[in-house]
Amino acid sequence: MWKEIRNREIQLGGNNNSFINRIRSNRSSNLQLSNHKEIISPHRGSINSLQVDLTEGRYLISGASDASLAVYDIQRATEYAGGGLIAKHKPILVVDKQHQNGHKYAISTAIWYPVDTGLFVTGSYDHHINVWDTNTTQVVMDFKMPGKVYRTAMSSLATSHMLIAAATEDVQVRLCDMATGAFAHTLSGHRDGVMAVEWSTSSEWILMTGGCDGAIRFWDIRRAGCFSVLDQSHSQLGRRPPLLKRSTTKVSTSKPSSSGQTSSAKARAPQKKVSSGSGSKHSASSRILKHAKGSAKQRLHPGLLTGQDRATAHYGAVTGLKATEDGMYLLSAGSDSRLRLWDIQSGCNTLVHYEIVRLQSSKATQLAVTQDSAIVFLPCMTSVKAFDVWSGKTNMTLQGHYEYVNCCWYSSHDQELYTGGNDRQILVWSPPKLNSADVDEFGGTGQSSTVDEDNWSD
Repeated sequence: MWKEIRNREIQLGGNNNSFINRIRSNRSSNLQLSNHKEIISPHRGSINSLQVDLTEGRYLISGASDASLAVYDIQRATEYAGGGLIAKHKPILVVDKQHQNGHKYAISTAIWYPVDTGLFVTGSYDHHINVWDTNTTQVVMDFKMPGKVYRTAMSSLATSHMLIAAATEDVQVRLCDMATGAFAHTLSGHRDGVMAVEWSTSSEWILMTGGCDGAIRFWDIRRAGCFSVLDQSHSQLGRRPPLLKRSTTKVSTSKPSSSGQTSSAKARAPQKKVSSGSGSKHSASSRILKHAKGSAKQRLHPGLLTGQDRATAHYGAVTGLKATEDGMYLLSAGSDSRLRLWDIQSGCNTLVHYEIVRLQSSKATQLAVTQDSAIVFLPCMTSVKAFDVWSGKTNMTLQGHYEYVNCCWYSSHDQELYTGGNDRQILVWSPPKLNSADVDEFGGTGQSSTVDEDNWSD
């Protein structure tokens, strides 16, 4: 780290954003069980869901199988132990089944309203999805579902809708509208229950679902039917170049005219490149929607035309989905003990070979990805595996839980990982704190070099 700081000072490290990204990447690749932060869990059952709010990066919400939920302030400790070295974070809000509006059975999912910590959403095996007012701890909206709720999701980009996507044991995916308190959409296509649901990180209209039938379907919620079904046999090798560096000029494939030359009028004009970071997301989303529109045949449900509707992404249930921050790739986990990386634009399996690990198949799995999309964290029985997204290599194996791990959440604000499991514990994995005993990047002897010395200290 000190080497990176020195390079920036002497202007060897490029722009400041590049420097920040390198520091964050270095911190996230050196996680270890925190010895200075501890979450005091009030749950008496396995922890099924974790999420840090997306606005302040300050409040952690957890849902457990004893029908309880809790909220913690992870930036401000409630007490200190070990001579002030260990910050303990007790819950600032707890709701259990004794609450008048509490769930009756296990809470499978708990998420924050993306733009405000004043609301949060919970889904339960009691067939209900509740929207809560954080300040009053009251349910302001209740959606009755046709079966157990496995996962819920809300788009962090949405400005035109307030939809909660619900994955349940029913074959249909339902979208609950917080603006009206009613079901806005019912998405039909899966042949078994749905365990995973994920909104695109590049378009507020694109939804991705994973079912117990092994299928991953892409939906444009403005149109009927899904527009793509991922097929594990449809593959491509290699990683696509970044969006801003890729040429978008297309070669004309029109038939030659009577004179033997290709008509230039039929050639498609090249698209404009996007120069800003925010614009890249819109460009990525336009590519997805372009694939969704296509010809008149492509706009129909794939199952009405070809055998694509029978395609599977996993040999078994799809238990977890996670999109990368740039919206270009999708990670999926299945009960076949496989982790796969998909190119969203082409729908291809990238064939990145991740280590085969044993995964739970009876419940949904919550994956986590670092902000730079370099590392994916996957709960694997009693441990959490950290894989390099692009090479598939195992970077770390985080062991600390005594029983199965169900969920994990990566906080980009502090580069910390939170994990919850059947042992009813929430563990914090943090980058190591630097001190004077750390190895010196300049001297290499473990002691401070002359670069850091001064003439006025004792």
